[in-house]
Amino acid sequence: MEIRQIPVPERLGVPAAREFEQAVLLLAAVEHETWGDDDFALSAEEMLAAARGTHLRRVAFGAWDGAELLGRSSAVWDEDPEAESAEVHVVVAAGHRRRGIGRALLEVAERAALGAGKIALDSFSDHPPGSLGEPGSGLRAPAATAGDAEIPADSAAAAFATATGYRLGQIERVSLLETSGRDRELRAQLTEVQDSAASAGYRVVSWRDGAPDALVDAYAAAREHMSRDIPAGALQIDAERWDRARVRAWESELLAGGTTLLSCAVVDPSGSVAGYTVLELPPGRPVAYQDDTIVLGPHRGHRLGLLLKLANLVALHDAAPERTRVHTWNADENAHMLRINLGLGFRPYGLSAAWERRVPSGERPSSLS
Repeated sequence: MEIRQIPVPERLGVPAAREFEQAVLLLAAVEHETWGDDDFALSAEEMLAAARGTHLRRVAFGAWDGAELLGRSSAVWDEDPEAESAEVHVVVAAGHRRRGIGRALLEVAERAALGAGKIALDSFSDHPPGSLGEPGSGLRAPAATAGDAEIPADSAAAAFATATGYRLGQIERVSLLETSGRDRELRAQLTEVQDSAASAGYRVVSWRDGAPDALVDAYAAAREHMSRDIPAGALQIDAERWDRARVRAWESELLAGGTTLLSCAVVDPSGSVAGYTVLELPPGRPVAYQDDTIVLGPHRGHRLGLLLKLANLVALHDAAPERTRVHTWNADENAHMLRINLGLGFRPYGLSAAWERRVPSGERPSSLS
């Protein structure tokens, strides 16, 4: 077995892209194995666009037996020199597990993150409904203040994480909304909530793909709050710096991979963005992903979170009525947003566990100790 970095090709469909494309197929196969569908299986175009992005550094490694790819690991971190965390991820092909391949791949991914100065290593594992046990028999996140979600204590993911020094830091609830036949109902709800918000001086601004030039600076300021205000459980989450340039780079990266963006913001009388939400429409899959939704602290209590989600669901029906499945992820302790989602009709789809390893000073490169 040989482990080596997977190069990022200039374009797809050429010999130089072979290893990159093999890794995409492996990731898609693992997603299908986990969930039983291809809703979360990213395309080569999406992954190439992400790999060539600017604000996040991404490196990937493959474990090879000749021309066969046995597993893949990756490390992703913010290029901001003040950021201290990185996300590492490992998958091993079915039939090659429990041979030490995953641990070897994790080590090279961790080494890359440590070399970049990162000292909090995060990872994740997915747990579909069929894998969950009886309540009271699993692992719960240590810092959950109100949540009660559990992941299987005897799962392979939990065993691998704990054996490699990671601890459970947070559990997210993965939920699914099926919108077929609900257009009239959603529009009626939107009208009611929108009228209430308008009486308080708020207006909704919606857009497709790129944020309006007149709003992009206020939008960037709201996006910066997202990393500071979201429930973090026991995880170390770096505060992100957002400005006009980063918004445009983020939009360009997703659009280059074939994703369509549907966004809306609630704007207050001063022109500031009080909250926003984003739906990502990936290429080739009849689904939408609920990305960020946030209402900034001073503007809470006006049902703006519900307004944002309703406005974007109506926009989704108008732009892509064939996409009737919307996936969302929420921290288990985020009771307020979970209540909004349940009221909209989201149903449980599974759980995602976030794991973290704080790197002891003795393991850090000498320049970081």
